[in-house]
Amino acid sequence: MAEAVVKRLTTRKIMDIRDEPAARAAIRHVVVENLVAEAALDADARKLLLEHAKMIKDSAADYRQLLGKVKEKLARDRGFIL
Repeated sequence: MAEAVVKRLTTRKIMDIRDEPAARAAIRHVVVENLVAEAALDADARKLLLEHAKMIKDSAADYRQLLGKVKEKLARDRGFIL
Protein backbone atom coordinates (compact mmCIF):
# COMPACT_ATOMS: atom_id res chain seq x y z
CA MET A 1 0.00 0.00 0.00
CA ALA A 2 2.78 2.41 0.91
CA GLU A 3 4.53 1.65 -2.37
CA ALA A 4 1.34 2.44 -4.32
CA VAL A 5 0.82 5.73 -2.47
CA VAL A 6 4.41 6.87 -3.09
CA LYS A 7 4.18 5.84 -6.74
CA ARG A 8 0.89 7.69 -7.23
CA LEU A 9 2.18 10.84 -5.52
CA THR A 10 5.30 10.94 -7.67
CA THR A 11 3.60 9.90 -10.93
CA ARG A 12 0.96 12.60 -10.60
CA LYS A 13 3.64 15.06 -9.54
CA ILE A 14 1.76 15.88 -6.35
CA MET A 15 4.98 15.59 -4.37
CA ASP A 16 8.66 15.50 -5.13
CA ILE A 17 9.87 12.65 -2.96
CA ARG A 18 13.63 12.47 -2.63
CA ASP A 19 13.85 9.57 -0.18
CA GLU A 20 11.28 6.99 -1.27
CA PRO A 21 12.20 4.36 1.36
CA ALA A 22 11.68 6.94 4.12
CA ALA A 23 8.40 8.06 2.55
CA ARG A 24 7.17 4.46 2.36
CA ALA A 25 8.16 3.88 5.99
CA ALA A 26 6.31 7.03 7.08
CA ILE A 27 3.18 5.99 5.18
CA ARG A 28 3.34 2.48 6.63
CA HIS A 29 3.66 3.96 10.12
CA VAL A 30 0.61 6.19 9.64
CA VAL A 31 -1.47 3.33 8.21
CA VAL A 32 -0.54 0.94 11.03
CA GLU A 33 -1.19 3.64 13.63
CA ASN A 34 -4.60 4.25 12.09
CA LEU A 35 -5.46 0.53 12.05
CA VAL A 36 -4.45 0.18 15.70
CA ALA A 37 -6.55 3.20 16.66
CA GLU A 38 -9.55 1.83 14.77
CA ALA A 39 -9.17 -1.56 16.46
CA ALA A 40 -9.08 0.14 19.88
CA LEU A 41 -12.14 2.17 18.94
CA ASP A 42 -14.00 -1.00 17.94
CA ALA A 43 -13.00 -2.76 21.17
CA ASP A 44 -14.12 0.21 23.27
CA ALA A 45 -17.46 0.38 21.44
CA ARG A 46 -18.08 -3.35 21.97
CA LYS A 47 -17.12 -3.03 25.65
CA LEU A 48 -19.53 -0.12 26.08
CA LEU A 49 -22.37 -2.07 24.47
CA LEU A 50 -21.55 -5.12 26.58
CA GLU A 51 -21.90 -2.99 29.71
CA HIS A 52 -25.44 -2.15 28.56
CA ALA A 53 -26.31 -5.57 27.12
CA LYS A 54 -29.40 -6.14 29.28
CA MET A 55 -30.86 -2.75 28.42
CA ILE A 56 -30.17 -3.36 24.72
CA LYS A 57 -31.75 -6.80 24.84
CA ASP A 58 -34.84 -5.48 26.62
CA SER A 59 -35.26 -2.66 24.09
CA ALA A 60 -35.00 -4.98 21.06
CA ALA A 61 -32.52 -2.54 19.48
CA ASP A 62 -30.37 -3.72 16.58
CA TYR A 63 -26.86 -4.45 17.90
CA ARG A 64 -25.14 -3.67 14.59
CA GLN A 65 -26.80 -0.28 14.30
CA LEU A 66 -25.94 0.54 17.90
CA LEU A 67 -22.34 -0.59 17.38
CA GLY A 68 -22.04 1.68 14.36
CA LYS A 69 -23.51 4.64 16.20
CA VAL A 70 -21.30 4.10 19.25
CA LYS A 71 -18.21 3.81 17.05
CA GLU A 72 -19.14 7.03 15.25
CA LYS A 73 -19.60 8.88 18.54
CA LEU A 74 -16.34 7.57 20.02
CA ALA A 75 -14.53 8.45 16.80
CA ARG A 76 -15.95 11.98 16.83
CA ASP A 77 -15.01 12.40 20.51
CA ARG A 78 -11.45 11.24 19.79
CA GLY A 79 -11.04 13.25 16.61
CA PHE A 80 -10.73 10.06 14.58
CA ILE A 81 -12.10 9.83 11.04
CA LEU A 82 -13.62 6.48 10.11
